[in-house]
Amino acid sequence: MPCSIVGLSNSAVPGILRALILSLALTLALVASDRLPRVANAADVPFDLHAVLAGAQPGATIHVPAGVHLGPFQITQRVTLLGDEGAILDGGGQGDVVVITAPGVTLRNLTIRNSGISLDREDAGVVAEAAGVTLEGLRLENVLFGLYLKNAPNSVLRNNLVFSKDLAIARRGDGVKIWYSPGCLVEGNQIVDGRDVLIWYAPHCTLRHNLVERSRYGLHLMNSDDLHVAENVVRNNSVGIYLMFGHRAELRNNLLYNNRGPSGFGIGLKDSDDLYATGNRIVSNRIGLYVDNSPSGVNTTVRFTHNLFAYNEIGATLLPLVKRNVYVQNIFLENGEQVWIAGRGDATANAWAEAGRGNFWSDYAGFDADGDGVGDLPYRSESLFEDLLAQRPELRLFQRSPATAALDLAARAFPIFQPQPKLTDAHPLVVPPALPAAPGLPTAPLAGNLVAALGMLLLAAVILVGLQPLQALRRFVRIKQAMHPRMSEQ
Repeated sequence: MPCSIVGLSNSAVPGILRALILSLALTLALVASDRLPRVANAADVPFDLHAVLAGAQPGATIHVPAGVHLGPFQITQRVTLLGDEGAILDGGGQGDVVVITAPGVTLRNLTIRNSGISLDREDAGVVAEAAGVTLEGLRLENVLFGLYLKNAPNSVLRNNLVFSKDLAIARRGDGVKIWYSPGCLVEGNQIVDGRDVLIWYAPHCTLRHNLVERSRYGLHLMNSDDLHVAENVVRNNSVGIYLMFGHRAELRNNLLYNNRGPSGFGIGLKDSDDLYATGNRIVSNRIGLYVDNSPSGVNTTVRFTHNLFAYNEIGATLLPLVKRNVYVQNIFLENGEQVWIAGRGDATANAWAEAGRGNFWSDYAGFDADGDGVGDLPYRSESLFEDLLAQRPELRLFQRSPATAALDLAARAFPIFQPQPKLTDAHPLVVPPALPAAPGLPTAPLAGNLVAALGMLLLAAVILVGLQPLQALRRFVRIKQAMHPRMSEQ
């Protein structure tokens, strides 16, 4: 008798049975597989930087993937950490974010953020306590101290961005602090809204192509010999560069701009010996240069040549006992007061000319009849009003007012009131000397006032010297080219 299941033919039953058996076997296999141990896929395991650092071999290169990696981190082997785009090391607001205790470590292309806030512990983004460390291409955010080299000689800080915590300036840490670490290179960094860039007991260091702004001391250099400081932009700080208790520092082609805190020095010197400064633009500071007991050693000097002191409230302030300073072929342009002696005395123990060449003074009223570029009369810095300022500094409120001009005119008319000159430049220059290129100079404000000032020089040349107008115009153009070398390219 033919077999049928729910109306199906006999020929269809074996196929259905086979399908049911296959489905049952597959289900049993899947159930069994869930009870067996699984082999983890590397893509399923989160990256644990702590574990990777703990197991790293010396010389290893560790690629840190994008994402937030919670610290703090200790690096105790010579490794290289390379961050992928978006890789962040976060300290969680406690202590130091990264501490390096092995020599030769490299950190590159990482964001490091959220250190602690203790000034006593000097909580920092990165602390290096070993030699030959390289910190490059890092971005530090919301850190108290930024990059801290602590007995880490011959280390390199290059192309880093350092932003401090949003605190009152006295409560911030140093954007860069280098302590007992000779031979370091600090290059191409931007340090913003910190306290200082501090170099302390760290000789033979080089600082170049850095930008420091909105801090307390832009570059604070103490007890460190043989420093080379070149082509940095230090602007909008309380003090630009302050050098203390060091020997043989070289300042070359830096821009010190708009440093106007309570001290407001573009460059400050305290017990600095054998300092050499050339090619620096010291522009629009409260005091362009401040010199206190520098040089302090016997047979040592301080030498400034081919620098621009322009539009500062005071071009240079010297304490009365300062001597053995040499100022040659500098430009003193339209400072509120060219040179001020901070106390009773004068600056005659310093050299203001050498080998028949002095400095360019924008308020020089002499002439150059023989056309050799040197004034035929000495430049004397003497002003009854400025003499009164030395006794009553509050009178500076009236500087550049008609009252000051009237006082000085009266002093010239009645020599009994004429003060003794603060300094004499026996060979003043009537044409500004050429300056080497310097980074980041704000050309627009300087150029506008410069044209007005040099226009007055042109008129004086025509009236006082008797130059033909065309000859005077050519000299005017040469002065502008000396001040702005790019002019010759336009």
